[in-house]
Amino acid sequence: MSKLADRLRADEPEARTSTIVDTLVDAFAHLMEADEAAFRAKFRKMAADPFAFYRGSDCLFLADVAGLPDPWADERTSRVWIQGDLHAENFGTYMDGNGALIFDVNDFDEAYLGHFTWDLQRLAASVALLGWRKALSDDDISRLVERYTTAYLDQVRQFVHTDRDHEFSLRLDNTEGAVQVSLQSARLSGRAVQLESMTELHGYERTFKAGPGVRRLDDGERALVDDAFERYLETIPEEKRLRGVVYTVKDVVGRSGFGIGSAGLPAYNVLIEGFNQALDNDVVLSMKQGNVAALSRVVTDRRIAEYFLHHGHRTAVSQRALQAHAEPLLGYTELDGTGFVVRELSPYEADLDWGDINEPDEMAQVLEYLGRATAKAHCVSDADADTALVEFQTEDAIVQTVGDRDEEFVGRLVEFAHDYAAIVRADHRLFVDAFREGRIPGVRSTG
Repeated sequence: MSKLADRLRADEPEARTSTIVDTLVDAFAHLMEADEAAFRAKFRKMAADPFAFYRGSDCLFLADVAGLPDPWADERTSRVWIQGDLHAENFGTYMDGNGALIFDVNDFDEAYLGHFTWDLQRLAASVALLGWRKALSDDDISRLVERYTTAYLDQVRQFVHTDRDHEFSLRLDNTEGAVQVSLQSARLSGRAVQLESMTELHGYERTFKAGPGVRRLDDGERALVDDAFERYLETIPEEKRLRGVVYTVKDVVGRSGFGIGSAGLPAYNVLIEGFNQALDNDVVLSMKQGNVAALSRVVTDRRIAEYFLHHGHRTAVSQRALQAHAEPLLGYTELDGTGFVVRELSPYEADLDWGDINEPDEMAQVLEYLGRATAKAHCVSDADADTALVEFQTEDAIVQTVGDRDEEFVGRLVEFAHDYAAIVRADHRLFVDAFREGRIPGVRSTG
């Protein structure tokens, strides 16, 4: 049994419940106060099963692992760009800045600097939880974690030995199985379908449709958003800046109703002119308040914290650091003194759907790709990424710290996956009971 399991299982249920509640309240109190209903919805989703709870409680995971000894963390590998909330459902398709459909890590709201192993541990435990939900044996789960970790190490080493690492990506022509199906499905999407679902024509002008989660702005709020949008344009790297009529704002609405991770965060959708004045290529941007990354609560390095203007800035900078070809519309701004991240709501983005991936062999093939995608995120950044915080090659640092201890490295991750998944299953029960009994300050279990 790992030291983590020893430590956490030694807690009495009441003490562990207090830890869970206190950690959630510390992370989300300000957002709970702003939108209790959004958090009630978030907590109901988290109550559905242990995996859903795990997805919504990244802050608890990081609080647990940050205090553990990490034999793989040294001066360099403890301060690299990581995704920060890497679980099995945070991968999917997107269209990169070169116009290619890619399968990759696709969520950067929690990205920050930390131990590279924290991403791997979080993913490994999510595999164990997913395997448990699909009634796989412990041996099958172990093999899946091994497949993921081995692929990760192999890809990191490949990056060490090439100067063409920016050319690596998971595409239609080099994937198979469920990942290729995801990419093929993304090809069927399109801007016309997205615009039809989100907007409508009034004569010769396109505007957003009314609907759940859509809010019209008064003149004062609209002016604030328009001003913030103008400042956002200044944050797009010169090399990615588009020309002509692009960026002309056509409509703005307030938005709510996001998933588990973004509950309570104020956001706007901005409809802009596309690459020309034809109505069929308008673009929808999301302007969302940057959340306080859970990692920023456990990584107490002032040099890092003081580098970012705000969490919108952090999110945009992190995405460029973790994507080889970041989208050209990615940027950040401030609205009424608060940081927002701005990015396209691309019609080609879709999360990996595990619903029909059930057999160990199918899952193993997918996890091979996830391991390589994780290595790419850690080691290959966009050409416009800021290198001020990480001035070394991450792949070199990881290979040096792992050395020839691959078997030990893989074995420790397998052990962690099983141990932490068991802890999450127990935590889920404690969380559900605490929520039902009204023990989470700021969020009543009934509206």
